[in-house]
Amino acid sequence: MKVEILTIGDELLLGFTVDTNSVFLARELAELGVEVVRRTTLPDTGSAIIDGVREALARTGAVITTGGLGPTSDDLTCEAVAAAFGVPLVRDNDVHAALESRWKNRGLPGEAPADFFRQALVPEGADILANPAGSAPGLWLENSRHEWLAVLPGVPREMRAIFHDSLRARIAVRAGPGAGVVRSRTLRTTGVPESLLAERLTDAADRLGPLSLSYLPGSSGVDLRVTARNLPSDEADRLLHDAMEWLRDRAGSDAYGENEADMAEAVLDLCRQRNFTLALAESCTGGMLGARLSAIPGASEVLLGGVIAYADQVKERQLGVSSESLISHGAVSREVAEEMASGARVRLSASIGVGITGVAGPGGGTESKPVGTVWIAADVLGQVLAELYRFQGSREEVRERSAHAALALIRRMLTR
Repeated sequence: MKVEILTIGDELLLGFTVDTNSVFLARELAELGVEVVRRTTLPDTGSAIIDGVREALARTGAVITTGGLGPTSDDLTCEAVAAAFGVPLVRDNDVHAALESRWKNRGLPGEAPADFFRQALVPEGADILANPAGSAPGLWLENSRHEWLAVLPGVPREMRAIFHDSLRARIAVRAGPGAGVVRSRTLRTTGVPESLLAERLTDAADRLGPLSLSYLPGSSGVDLRVTARNLPSDEADRLLHDAMEWLRDRAGSDAYGENEADMAEAVLDLCRQRNFTLALAESCTGGMLGARLSAIPGASEVLLGGVIAYADQVKERQLGVSSESLISHGAVSREVAEEMASGARVRLSASIGVGITGVAGPGGGTESKPVGTVWIAADVLGQVLAELYRFQGSREEVRERSAHAALALIRRMLTR
């Protein structure tokens, strides 16, 4: 089965909103063996939506739209879809009643505005796909040629809820049990360049057989994504399992997780295994490392706290960094990073202390310490290791890379 996705909304075309709906749908459909052959973004105009729906149906006979459902004047998808199918809009009494109940349950004063109930007007003959996360229902329409159209809200949370509750099963039936799936698994690595990974995997084509391998470099490392296409589900899963075992063996200690694994979570897990606690001293990252760690549920079992030591006097007073080190070596130096790490560990009574100090830019760099120069130190039970980094990129990228490098340094010290 081949499907087209139409995303609707001026905010998408103007760049104010990032289209995450198409990414979600493409991944979910691939799991069902359904191929997305085109993704198109349309403006909030009736004629553009009508033409887009008709053209997509003519090409593939299977279309999913997101966006343009709701109570406001720019929500034109229902009218446009009805016109594209040559049917009128009619009131769905069940949807109308659900909207009334929803308004009352919100505890808002007065009656709901008339436009709120525009969401109960649906193309005649459409099946309602209930929305458990919002007010606008999804729709399923099919014509005499068995071409079908699924209409979903643009709000990602609502779109995903309808897809999982109602739409996925319908599409799975259409795709049939023998449809070949498209599935991927990803091995996450850090601290090793893409070129060196490629050297370790020179025989990948012979070893992986029908699977494809992609290198996906980013600010946190290189992801290795292996993909099975148009294979039976069981065979795809078996080949992917074997491929991941092989990749993990070749990547060695540079691999830290699979798929959406987070380095912060990996570090917290390692600390839990040893009953270790963490204390942080951050300068150029300004709390970014703490934010990454505290975003993981259960981080409080490990993370005690930290100091954002931006000013030199804070480094001295709160962390015990010596004035001699600051004067002789400067705030961005091995000595200061080590003293920050040890000061955080001792003063917060932690097992591990981390110190980060650097020049994030865009200004402040010198010939000897250009923008992107960062010293990171970790003190594990009194054993201190400091490393110098020369990061490239914007201020935000330097800060992000510094926080990730600090996590990688902790992980390396705990696994060596």
